[in-house]
Formats: sequence, C-alpha cells, structure tokens
Amino acid sequence: MDKPPPHHESISSRWSSVSSKEVTFADLGSKRIRHGSAGADSEMLSMSQKEIKDEDARLVYINDPDRTNETFDFTGNSIKTAKYSVFTFLPRNLFEQFHRVAYVYFLVIAVLNQLPQLAVFGRGASIMPLAFVLLVSAIKDAYEDFRRHRSDRVENNRLALVFEDNQFREKQWKYIRVGEVIKVVSNQTLPCDMVLLATSDPTGVVYVQTTNLDGESNLKTRYAKQETLQKATDLETFDGFIKCEKPNRNIYGFQANMEIDGRRLSLGPSNIILRGCELKNTEWALGVVVYAGSETKAMLNNSGAPSKRSRLETRMNLEIILLSLFLIALCTTAAATAAVWLRRHRDDLDTILFYRRKDYSVRPEGKNHNYYGWGWEIFFTFFMAVIVYQIMIPISLYISMELVRIGQAYFMTRDDLMYDESSNSSFQCRALNINEDLGQIKYLFSDKTGTLTDNKMEFQCACIGGVDYSDREPPESGEAGYSVEVDGVFLKPKMRVRVDPVLLQLTRNEKATEEAKRANEFFLSLAACNTIVPIVTNTSDPNVKLVDYQGESPDEQALVYAAAAYGFLLIERTSGHIVINVRGEMQRFNVLGLHEFDSDRKRMSVILGCPDMSVKLFVKGADSSMFSVMDESYGDVIEATKKQLHAYSSDGLRTLVVGMRKLNDSEFEQWHSSFEAASTALIGRAGLLRKVAGNIETNLRIVGATAIEDKLQRGVPEAIESLRIAGIKVWVLTGDKQETAISIGFSSRLLTRNMRQIVINSNSLDSCRRSLEEANASIASDDESVALIIDGTSLIYVLDNDLEDVLFQVACKSSAVLCCRVAPFQKAGIVALVKNRTSDMTLAIGDGANDVSMIQMADVGVGISGQEGRQAVMASDFAMGQFRFLVPLLLVHGHWNYQRMGYMILYNFYRNAVFVLILFWYVLFTCYTLTTAITEWSSVLYSVVYTSFPTIVIGILDKNLGRRILLSHPQLYGVGQRAEGYSTTLFWYMMFDTVWQSAVIFFIPLFAYWGSTIDTSSLGDLWTIAAVVVVNLHLAMDVIRWNWITHAAIWGSIVAACICVIVIDVIPTLPGYWAIFQVAKTWMFWFCLLAIVVTSLLPRFAIKFLVEYYRPSDVRIAREVEKLGTFRESQTMGIEMNQIRDPQRR
Repeated sequence: MDKPPPHHESISSRWSSVSSKEVTFADLGSKRIRHGSAGADSEMLSMSQKEIKDEDARLVYINDPDRTNETFDFTGNSIKTAKYSVFTFLPRNLFEQFHRVAYVYFLVIAVLNQLPQLAVFGRGASIMPLAFVLLVSAIKDAYEDFRRHRSDRVENNRLALVFEDNQFREKQWKYIRVGEVIKVVSNQTLPCDMVLLATSDPTGVVYVQTTNLDGESNLKTRYAKQETLQKATDLETFDGFIKCEKPNRNIYGFQANMEIDGRRLSLGPSNIILRGCELKNTEWALGVVVYAGSETKAMLNNSGAPSKRSRLETRMNLEIILLSLFLIALCTTAAATAAVWLRRHRDDLDTILFYRRKDYSVRPEGKNHNYYGWGWEIFFTFFMAVIVYQIMIPISLYISMELVRIGQAYFMTRDDLMYDESSNSSFQCRALNINEDLGQIKYLFSDKTGTLTDNKMEFQCACIGGVDYSDREPPESGEAGYSVEVDGVFLKPKMRVRVDPVLLQLTRNEKATEEAKRANEFFLSLAACNTIVPIVTNTSDPNVKLVDYQGESPDEQALVYAAAAYGFLLIERTSGHIVINVRGEMQRFNVLGLHEFDSDRKRMSVILGCPDMSVKLFVKGADSSMFSVMDESYGDVIEATKKQLHAYSSDGLRTLVVGMRKLNDSEFEQWHSSFEAASTALIGRAGLLRKVAGNIETNLRIVGATAIEDKLQRGVPEAIESLRIAGIKVWVLTGDKQETAISIGFSSRLLTRNMRQIVINSNSLDSCRRSLEEANASIASDDESVALIIDGTSLIYVLDNDLEDVLFQVACKSSAVLCCRVAPFQKAGIVALVKNRTSDMTLAIGDGANDVSMIQMADVGVGISGQEGRQAVMASDFAMGQFRFLVPLLLVHGHWNYQRMGYMILYNFYRNAVFVLILFWYVLFTCYTLTTAITEWSSVLYSVVYTSFPTIVIGILDKNLGRRILLSHPQLYGVGQRAEGYSTTLFWYMMFDTVWQSAVIFFIPLFAYWGSTIDTSSLGDLWTIAAVVVVNLHLAMDVIRWNWITHAAIWGSIVAACICVIVIDVIPTLPGYWAIFQVAKTWMFWFCLLAIVVTSLLPRFAIKFLVEYYRPSDVRIAREVEKLGTFRESQTMGIEMNQIRDPQRR
C-alpha cells in the first residue's frame, strides 16, 4: 500500500478503529437514528451552476456584523411583500389601474366634460362611473395589501436567538443582520439564510423540512463543517470569513468558501439552511447569516403566479375597436348634421327660441351667448357627442369580468370532484384572468412521471449478473415482512415489498457461491448508493419500531426498501459513515466520497470503506450513461442485462443499472487530492467536480439492473380518452426510455392497438429530415389513426430548425404524439413550436421542476401537487392533485366559464349600445344638438346600477348544460374550440338586434306622444325605464338555470331602476321634477311600455325559435335531451355532434 501524503490518514486507518461487531442499537439511541449522506472530508453535493468570481462574490465576517456591513451595507432581514404604503397607495394604485387604455379613455371624457364649452352632464355625474370603478378596484387592492402588511408585521416581529455580548439574546427578525450568528432550536423556522457552524449532533448533521420553501415534506440533511464544530463552542474568538456568491433564486445551489485559521474550506448546498425551513429531529443548530430579508432565496423566489391574458379578452379588443369606430361614426354624423343645420339657419340663430345665439339681457343690441363661430361649433359638437355617447365603450365591463372570474374561481375551488383525498388538497386557481381559456384548449402537453403516474415507486424486478429475478410473492407472504432484532427491539421497514423467492434464498445462502456473492453486492449497492435518510419511528408495540426512509427521490426510496426486504436494512447515516444491518449483522461502512446525481452524468456514485478494509466504488444510473463506463470484458453479462432492460421497459417499468469496482490506494489518493482541489476552486468548481466524478466512474463491473413500477394515477386512461373525444390533441413529453413511454402510452389509452406507430429515432440532421418527410408522405389522410413517437436526440435537430414545420405537419395528422428522452428546455420548445404555428389554445401540465418551463410557455399552465415538490405549482396558473381532474376542469368548468364570459361580453356591448342609440335617435329630432331627454344621473347609473348586477350573476351561476351530460358527451367541449360562444359574427348579429331594439324603444313613444304636450323629461323617463326593462328581459330570455338569486338580480334591477328614476324626479334641484308621476298616471305610458317590450323582443324570439328548431347546435340538442329526461337513453343511442375542425394555421 502506497504511503499517503502527510496530511492524509492511511486508507485503512480511516475505518479500522471500528469493527462491524461494535455497532449496537443501544449505541444509536432509543429516540432516533443519526444519519447523513456525505463525508466530512470529502463532501460533494450539487453545486450551483453559476461559477463564482471575485466580482460576483460577497464577504461575510463570522460574528462580526459591523465589519460585514461596513463596506457593503447588506439588506436587513425585514421583509416587505406589501405593494403600497399609506403615502404611495393612491398614486401607485391609480398608476397601475390606468394601465388599462379604457380607463384612460373615460378619464379623458370626464376631463372634457369639465370644460364649459363641452359640458353636457354635471361635472360630478360625469366623473362618477370612472370613480366608482376605480374605487371598487382600489378597495379590493387595499384589502389585499392590508393582509400582506399584517402578514409582514407578524413575520418581522418574530423572535430569534442572536449571539451578542458573549451570549444569545432574543431579537426580532427584522433587526437581524448579515454576519450575525443565529441559534435555532428544534421545530423553529429559520429567519434567514445561514451557513451552518455547529449542531447538537456531534457529527454536525442537522435535519430540516423544506415544506414552506418547495412543498416537500421529506426530511433533508444539512451539515456543519468538521472544522467549525469545535470553534463554534467559543464564538468570541471565532475568526473567519465566508466568500459566497451574490443572492440568487437557485434554492438548490450554493457556492462559497470559508477561511478559518488559515484554511480554506469549500461550502455547498449541504452547508446552508434557507429561510422558511424548519428544524427537525435536532435540538439546536448554530449558523452565520449570509443572506437576509429580500435577498434570501425564499424571498427572491416569491414572484407569485405568472401574469397571462385570456384569449377572449384579447379577442374582445377587436370588438372594442369596432365599437370605437362606430362611436366615431355617430359623433361624426352628429357633427356633420349639426353643421348643415347651422349653415341653413345661420340667419335665424339670433332669435330661434330653442337656440337663441344672442343674449339680450346684457345690453339692448345683445351679445353672442356661448357661440364661438360655425367651425368651433362643429368641433365642440363632435366632442360633446363623444361625451354623450361615451358608454358605447362599457366601463363596467372590466370590473364585471373581474367579479365574475372571482365567482367562477370560488366554485372551481369548492368542486368536490377536484378534491384529492390522498394529499388533502383542493383545486387552486392561481391566475384569475384566464378562467375562460379553459374552455378553448386544443393541445394538451403532459409530463408522465408524477403527472400521469403516481410517482410512488414500487420495486418489481431485478437482473443480477444477467439473470432475471421477477417471480414475486404477494406482500402478505411471511417472507415479505422482513424484520431484525437489535437489543431486544424489532426493526421493520415501514413499507413492505414483494420479493422473489429464488433471489431471497440466494441472499440467505451462507455458501459463498458466485450467484450469492453477486446478489449481496447488488443489494449492498442499493442500500448504500443513495442519499436516503432513515428515521426510526415508534409503534403501538414498544418492542417494534419502524424504519422510515425519506429522501428527495422516490426511486431511491423504492430501491432502499427493496434492499431492506432482502435483508439489507439501512439503519444509520451520519456525516461520515452508514450502518447497514445485513441479515442480522450490523456492518459499518465509512463514506469516503459521494458524487450525487446530476443531469450531465445521469448517474451517482459513492466510495465506501468496507469492514474488510477494502475500498469500493458503487455507481448507479441510467443505462444510456452506465454502459459507456462499463468494463468491456463483461460483454456477455452486459448483453444479457441489456436484453432484460428492454423487456422491463416494454412492460412500462423504470430501469437503472448498477456497477462497482474496487479502488486501490493510489486510485483513491489520486481521486481524493483531485476532489479536494476541485471543491476549493473559486472558478469552474462545478465543471471540475464533474470531471473528477467522470474520471473515477470508469471500468466498472456490471452488478445488475433494477426495474421499478410507477403506477398510473387512478382515472388516467378514462381521462385521456375523454379528452381525446373532446377534440383535444394529447402530447406526452417524458424523459423515460422509449419502450417505457410506449408501454405507458398503451396503458393510459394514449396509444391504441389500431394506431400505426411512426417512430423517429435519428442521430443526424439528414436522417431526421428524411424520416420526417417519409412520415409526412406516408400518412394517407387525416382519418388514418397514427401515433408519432420521437426521441430527444431527434428533437435536437428539429427544434430551432427548418424541420419544425415538417414535424408540426406530421403531428397535426397524428392522433397522439409521444416524445421520450426529452430535456426540460425541449419540452418548452415543443410547446413553442405549436403555439407559433396555430391559433389554438395550449395547456401544459406537470408536477416537477423540469416541467416549469413548459408550464410557463403554454397558454394555460397546470401544476400537479405531487411527490416532486411544488415548483410546478408555484409556476402554474391552476393547481390540482390528480391528472384526472382535468376532465371536470376543462369539460365542465372550462365549458361553463367560456360560455358565460362570451355571453357576458356580448351582452355588455349590447345593453350599452342600445342606450347610446336611443340618445342618437333623439339628436336627429332636436336640430342635431346634443341635448338629452334622459337625465344625466340616469345616463350615469344605467350601466353601473340599472343593468350591471344581473350580468354578473348570470356570468357566475348560469349553466347552459348540466355536469353529467357534459362529462358523458365530451364532444360538447368543441363549442369553445370552434368559438361558438363568442365571435365577430355573433357581434354583428348582436349589433343588428341592438339597432332594431333601440329604434323600437325610441320611436314608439315618439309617435305615440307626437303632438301632445308631454315634456321631454317625462319622455326621457319612459325611454329609460323601457330600455332597462327590454335589456333585462332580453337577458332573461337567455337564462337557462333559474334560481332565487337570478330572479332577484333581474327583476330587482328593474325595480331598482324605477326607484332611482322616482328618487331623481322628486329632487327639486334636478331637471324633470315630478316628471315620472305626470307620465306614469296615463294609460298611454303603460301601453307604450308593453308595445316596446313585445315589438323589440319578438324578432329575436322568432329567430331564436327558428334557429333552434331547424338548425339546432350541439348544446341545444344536449339541453333538450337533458330537459326531457332522456339522458340515460341518450347514452346508449348517442347524440350527433359537429366534427372537430382541424387547427387553424398561422
């Protein structure tokens, strides 16, 4: 054995002091088991991808906050999630609200009305609609910000133990500074990001729960450096500093160096605890603050849900532009006709009573009274018309849409069909402004693991030495419940695993056969090569304790439970060693090195000092990365293993390959020195560490392979089938092998046996182009059932290339698309490929951090609250517990939301246009002046009070179809995909109806009272009440589901309008005093009201009857079936539905 360098111990001395027989359960303690995952001297966890440089670093002097903040003045620990203060609320809130162009439009209108030359309404009345909308939004924003202020105050005033004046004192969180030493006790929450200095565990390990940070409930291990454990006992003399990277959002990365007593120590993610984490199973921990307040990783990631805008609201802008052009046309007509009238009567303007240009009360010859010449009069008339007709653009529509979306979100979150009992999680609506987009989805992009599957892994098969062991016994078998007695206490793994009897017998075989040796090495690899944390928990029986394995990877958990079932029970993991009970014998292995899994290597490895004084390297990883580092002399075993792996993958199982080799002294010392140099490097540390891992992970002897089943979530096959029937194209994007992905595709009903599979596996640009072009030409027609299967290597040549168009053409002709071995950035690229080439809506759903880019790229992003944390949920627009909840979300709530919102927008355009046209018709009979018979307060209250509340109620509560028929007939979802609920065609139909109804409302009273002595105020009240009655009855004709709230809203609005008109007319200071009482006491008033209602709504009723009788829509057919009570029979005979059209190309 070569002699090691002076500063290193010999390899054998690292573990020879403790034999395998010295470890007992009593030594481990009765309360818990200590565990860790990396050696103190050779720790390597995932480093930050950002390499640290001098200009990108910050210096933190340990226990010296004054010196730390002297030059840099780092952020304090006070947090502020509130947006406003008392002084900034008004200007900032108004600034944010006026980002809406419509609000600016109404502000300009209100300002114009303040000018004497343009004053049509009273100054207060003209401002009231905009002020009301701004006030409601401001109250909502103020209440939300008040809650944030209250939460901030509670958070900032919490207490922590800070080392000051040679003792720990309580200090409010908001006063904590960078450089101070903090003491955190068990079950306390971390107030800031701090580097560990010492813990109550003598090995320096600490356990934290990161639920508040990423939603993961599994305990994670963090470590204090061995060099700081003793120094931390005397903090007064602690002299050192930390050079770390500047604050960033990467919660899984940290890169720094600590200099203490002239030594430089490398720090990584395993040495820092982040704000929001909770200390568990550890009495106390000491740490130095490196990031505080808004610079902590938790606060930097507190960005909330992404901001998106619904397709319907974007489409609405076109109609608003059309209404604006129509408004300009009305104003131009009014100005032009006024110009003609003024020119014709220019000689009579001085004496015409209702105009009278001259004011003779000043002097005998008189002077021009509010007359500025023919040209200016035309100019003023145009802008006065803009003021009078301003409600053509419905200001109340925006706040109505917000209230409707809030109501819709309330009912979605309370839907029992979208409540997940297993995780006790309800549906979450994180983005209120795209509810209606859920009813128009055409493309669905889904992750597989954790989204279609449970991400709860179960060990199924093993291939050891090229031999398959897959004959499993049921878990009820006595052999499945492995337990071991240690110091009178029985230890049992918490999860029971089915075992292969032959393989189980091999592990129990005391004869040193080659097969038994390989089996033991295999399960030792599974028990040791991981980052699993074993936790001992009590049971109702004091003599029995359960060993619970917690870790960040469900795959690793399944493998460790499998090893335990075969007699390799992981008992303890500390910062320097692990203890495994091998068939009743406690064995201790020193952890000399650990290279965790990363996406570049696609494998992980651990270097163990074994009880027999040997040093062994165990490696496990994906087959694509493992076979390239195997010793080729084991070719026969490798080929046999590859054959078994293909069989496992074809059954839909997830596979891993295990390898190992012994290290001699020189190999170990070379690795150790290289690792030390790489881990302390300031620049390029992550790349150097990957290189060190790659150098040692070579010439491996293949040990075996594992097969793990990730079962489908309940209801996934039925959900995918329903979504496909609804006309939604389902694309599954997964990182799994092609065989595994195809198997899952069949079990999930994404693929069917009658589908022709087109597989694209290309390793060059030319071969990829040739394959895609041949596939495109081979698809005879759109009626052919085709499944496109493409791998990540091919996508490298497709994305950002001219092949994107060819791939899109093939995908559009395919019934299903399955992408395997794809990277996270490729998932986002695939979504972008579709979004850029079609106007159809896209939805992406996933559960892990690797799905975030895809979720944010899609029009609608859905996160699954699964086993991989909450990264996907935090980046999503909507969140839920199971994939199957997509069916009620899209087919039911999406359909309802789209139909309601589309109708509400059109109705708001209609009701306001009716009122504006009544004012316009009046202008034609009053010498083209902008005087109005309707009082200014009725004009203001019309769209705010008289007619707004019913639209909100209908937008929240009305249902054109019931839940059962929407779920049983997914074809009905095509209504949103075909834009049948809102389109330019419907807009023009609505406008023609508006012109007719406004003409009826205006001209019937005009001709009925022609030649009478009725005053204009009385006539204006009749027009106001008639308009309110007609538009509310128009709404009532379209209501499908009546309830007491709907009745109260519609009929109550009519009553409220009448009361308001009466109140306005009894105020002596307002125009039209007592007018309503004069006109309402005559029979002609009631006759006109009845004639208006019948005449205005009769054409609409007749057309609606004819269309629904002779050309009924899908919705109308289904509604009739539902209404007649023949729902059950219709399920067997079917309903003829419109065909789903091909996507529109951009």
